[in-house]
Amino acid sequence: MGRGPLAGPVVACAVVVGPDTPLLDGINDSKQLTHRRREVLAAAICASLPYAVGAASTREIDRLNIRRATALAMRRALARLPFRADTVLVDGLAVPELETPHEAIVGGDASCYAIACASIVAKTVRDRLMERLAVRHPAYGWDRNAGYGTEEHREAIKHTGVTPHHRRSFTPVVQQELF
Repeated sequence: MGRGPLAGPVVACAVVVGPDTPLLDGINDSKQLTHRRREVLAAAICASLPYAVGAASTREIDRLNIRRATALAMRRALARLPFRADTVLVDGLAVPELETPHEAIVGGDASCYAIACASIVAKTVRDRLMERLAVRHPAYGWDRNAGYGTEEHREAIKHTGVTPHHRRSFTPVVQQELF
């Protein structure tokens, strides 16, 4: 989660779902859920399913690009699982850098239970991180916009500048740094 924001890491989650896994009610595309509902569902997912989270920092995003940094976050999540996954379901397009056999499912967070669970946990973890960063950097509104390029966030960049948590390779941040 978090491929489009101007600030913060990209976060990936691996959730293990098997054929006998009891399904939780209300699982859906994380973007379709309220913040509160995601929090409740993330807690239920983490309590009932094996999972692991990985991230790539803003420096890694700037150095590698967002696609490769996302793959790095995915590899880190998979490496933290208590066992090696035989195959992985990935939301979106194939990820050659993943180095694990996988099936790419475009729109997977809306159509695949396991991907939706992983998306909910990843978004919740990232949102919590951005809320903590907002305490140190209140001008940007990260507790409200999670680092996305809202008008409030862009105005804060203009008046306050960028932080170490900003993705300096992203065009809106680069444009603000030029002025």
